[in-house]
Amino acid sequence: MRSIMTILAIWAAGLGAAAQFGKISILFADLEAHYAGAGAVGIGVMVSVVGMVGLVFGTTAGLAVARVGPRRAILWALALGAVVSVVQAVLPPYPIMMASRVLEGVSHLAIVVVGPTSIASVAPKHLQGAAMTLWSSFFGLSYAVLAWFGPGVVAIWGDAGLFLGHAGWMALCFAALWVLMPRDAAVTAARSGQGLLAQHWAIYASPRLGAPAMGFLCYTVTYVAVLTLLPGVVTPGWGGFIAVAMPLVSIGVSLTLGVWLLSRVTAVALVQGGFGFGIASALGLWLFWGTGLAEAVFALGLAGAVGIVQGASFAALAQLNPAPEDRARASGAIAQLGNLGTTTGTPLLALILTGAGATGLMLFLIGFFVLGIAIHAVQAGRRARAV
Repeated sequence: MRSIMTILAIWAAGLGAAAQFGKISILFADLEAHYAGAGAVGIGVMVSVVGMVGLVFGTTAGLAVARVGPRRAILWALALGAVVSVVQAVLPPYPIMMASRVLEGVSHLAIVVVGPTSIASVAPKHLQGAAMTLWSSFFGLSYAVLAWFGPGVVAIWGDAGLFLGHAGWMALCFAALWVLMPRDAAVTAARSGQGLLAQHWAIYASPRLGAPAMGFLCYTVTYVAVLTLLPGVVTPGWGGFIAVAMPLVSIGVSLTLGVWLLSRVTAVALVQGGFGFGIASALGLWLFWGTGLAEAVFALGLAGAVGIVQGASFAALAQLNPAPEDRARASGAIAQLGNLGTTTGTPLLALILTGAGATGLMLFLIGFFVLGIAIHAVQAGRRARAV
């Protein structure tokens, strides 16, 4: 029972980490009005700077967590996240607000590195796939909850209410994990004979440490881009439905069909299967482009496919890396390449849609899905030869 409660508390911390993005998105218009001199671009940077920290320091964070221990790292991250949200509640001058967002990026990165590492460690063997899939849902679910409840909170308690509510959530997660998380084992500076660049190279060169992140990149570069841009280019009248339904279908399929399949096939095989179904869905979306209902059906099929990839990618991290310190390194790589995908995917797809329309969208999706299958096939072959 304690392990289940610990998993749920870590997942709750993940929801809080995702809200570090979502709270600014919800308040975008209010913040643009308050920081009038910054303009929309300045507020856009305020949203994205949290992810930029992960893009630059993701793998470094994985190395750091492996050294200081997951319990210590996530507790410090939650405390920092709570304090930063309190500061943001007073809407300080723009430079101070941006500095707080950089610190929030550090908090966010530590949580998303520790989360899958710790869940994989405390989950019973028969629940590990389900637990890792649950973790993978934190980002989409947090955004959906904020979109549903956030405006009401702001209407009653103002912008400060949302920031202080987030601070309270982070503080509650801190208290729960202070009680529930096991003490960190004594750690040493693993691979201390290597320099930082050499340690990065060792992660991405490893067919176990680097494989989940490389496949995850092919997911993130497509998913966020499609969620952002597809509703605006489909048949008029269907965009709103697709915008709401796609993330819900993605989460639902991951937590149901994805968990069931993980009890029957390896996580890597399921990632490849999800990419394969994504290829079929992308072809269907292209063939039925502009038809309304059929177009929406294939869009939801695409969402379900990438939902399976999302959950199975985190399960692969645990299956391929049984040692906690290796999971921390692999998790840091997922954070780094995941942020690379979310940062580059949307502008790349926007450019492709402008020049090539639906055909460009189809080729964009299929290209990255085929690449994801190929990466895992190559890495599986390398693992087999190393045995």
